[in-house]
Amino acid sequence: MAISAWKRFEKTPGWQRKKRFLKRLTGKELRLHVEIDVPTVKDGGWWFSTEKLNNDSIVYSLGVGDEINFDLAIIEQFGVEVFGFDPTPNSIELLDSSKLPDRFHFFPWAVMATDGTLKFYPRLKKDGSKSDVMFTMIPEEETKDDVIEVPAYSLSSITEKLGHDRIDLLKMDIEGAEYEVLEGLLDCPVLPEQLLVEFHHRFVENGLQRTYDIVDQLRSAGYKIFAISEIGREISFLRR
Repeated sequence: MAISAWKRFEKTPGWQRKKRFLKRLTGKELRLHVEIDVPTVKDGGWWFSTEKLNNDSIVYSLGVGDEINFDLAIIEQFGVEVFGFDPTPNSIELLDSSKLPDRFHFFPWAVMATDGTLKFYPRLKKDGSKSDVMFTMIPEEETKDDVIEVPAYSLSSITEKLGHDRIDLLKMDIEGAEYEVLEGLLDCPVLPEQLLVEFHHRFVENGLQRTYDIVDQLRSAGYKIFAISEIGREISFLRR
């Protein structure tokens, strides 16, 4: 019972902010700050701006994982059309067995800087077991034989395939692949107006610096930070 109460406490916003503060002091977490003030809401675990969201809006959700709370919430609130992408077996099975709204469209594709195929490996949990949900492109000794190969497309190819000339909001939670995808995105003729990214610098080499570098590139492309999550890894950008 005490363990359960502690786990609930660990997830409270106040505790998460304290952890973020301590990690920033020790150089283990990002030192970023909000740059513009816009109307925002938090739903499905993400901070996003309500500006210009309506039933004509196109939302891309990269990395569906094992739940679509954000996708369902933003459809219900604003009537947007969501296009979800995730090539991992658990996500495909979950969505195949779920009753989805008409305005949610799912594609079992990975999103990368270039078209081709990608190799994914199960993420190791803290207890050493292999995750059925979380996959990464970085193999470990225990997971190198559990590889899956999946189709991958660039954002430019996807927008062309789907006939989209704009993306109003793009949400990205893709387990360390975000750096290559964001670099490819900046070369895409269709830049999202709003960008929500979870950065996984703790899993990649020189991760913090890579995150700072890509944030600087986003700033150069006109993006400004309007929200940062309690843990400091989910960053919300708006293009001005």
